Amino acid sequence: MRNSRNSKSNKSKSTVMFILVLLIVGALAYTGAFGINNIFGYRVKSFEQAINKGLDLQGGISVLEELQAENIDNETIERTKELLSMRINPEGVKEISITREGSNRIRIEIPGEFDAKKVLETIGKTGKLEFKGPDGKVILTGKDIKNAKAYLDEMSKPTISLDLNQEGTGKFAEGTQKFLGKEIGIYMDGDLLTNPTVQSVITNGKATITGSSSLEEANRKANIIKSGALPVTLEAVEFKTVGATLGANALPLSMKAGAMGIGLVLLFMLIYYRGPGIMASIALVFYVVIVLLAFSVTGVTLTLSGIAGFLLTVGMAVDANVLIFERIKEEMKIGKTIKNATETGFNRALSSILDSNITTIIAGIVLYSLGSGSVKGFALTLMIGIVLSIFTALTVTKFLLKLGTEMGLLSDASHFGVKRG
Repeated sequence: MRNSRNSKSNKSKSTVMFILVLLIVGALAYTGAFGINNIFGYRVKSFEQAINKGLDLQGGISVLEELQAENIDNETIERTKELLSMRINPEGVKEISITREGSNRIRIEIPGEFDAKKVLETIGKTGKLEFKGPDGKVILTGKDIKNAKAYLDEMSKPTISLDLNQEGTGKFAEGTQKFLGKEIGIYMDGDLLTNPTVQSVITNGKATITGSSSLEEANRKANIIKSGALPVTLEAVEFKTVGATLGANALPLSMKAGAMGIGLVLLFMLIYYRGPGIMASIALVFYVVIVLLAFSVTGVTLTLSGIAGFLLTVGMAVDANVLIFERIKEEMKIGKTIKNATETGFNRALSSILDSNITTIIAGIVLYSLGSGSVKGFALTLMIGIVLSIFTALTVTKFLLKLGTEMGLLSDASHFGVKRG
């Protein structure tokens, strides 16, 4: 009697848990697909709105710049990329892409921007940074600045710290002594950035600038000060504007193809694996949701190649479930109970799943390290998807199979498509 009551209790608990899982997965999928306009005063964006889209999906401008110098070292190229990023995106809110191509070229992609003249003018700026005294004479230039960064001081006030090189230290010592108690203006390309008052004579090459209204403003000013002049001359060798119509056509078609592909996979799992196929389908929906959530949270910029990488990981997630279910069926055929067959099947499938996925992750790392542009996008979405597919297959699918067994949905070998003599 006690075993019977315990069995009924476990069945009830598992049924409630299974319904709860269905509701959670369904709610997440609905929210991801359509978003929620008002929940406790907050708006939750759909994945389509939250995930950053690349140049090929929403249009924009692509510029290929060539560095006009010989024997350029990696440090110079990386510094140039950093300074270009600060010029084009000083607030850090645009999803731009600046990548190296070959030994002396840099590609700049700015999704959603169509003002070609503005972009070329921004890239071609001299980057002339000057510190001027009240008399209008230049005290420092960008070449005298070693570093600038923003932080909150002990009073939580936004502050910019300046580090000067040896030559700049001497110049600034003279300037601050001469203009003690007066303002020194900081100009970028002739525009006033800030004009702090000299509080003391600075002889150690380390200064602080206060007066910013927020840490974001201080960080923006620090980035502009640090950007200075480019270390090399750039020349635009390729320039193209990608119309938004490409993205308007490509994205819906890609989403439609992806939805059809995933739908066919779910149908196959349901028909061929029956009961376990239901659990795998639920796990697969959950997997798609958490991958897209990861894309939106981590700020991945999705491109057409990135979508291809994502869909490839969906196939690999299904492949992991197929390996698990086939192993379980093999164990059942030799007479093991459903519970033991499930446990053994997962353990025996583990090595095969890890081998195939780790190999693909290594390939993704190589592609990401050596590739550029769309290749990097493909590799990044591939690696994120594979890591989450391993997690889903080995935890979520296993948990759902356990619930299915306990509540009676998977109580017989025939539910797994296995016939016993």
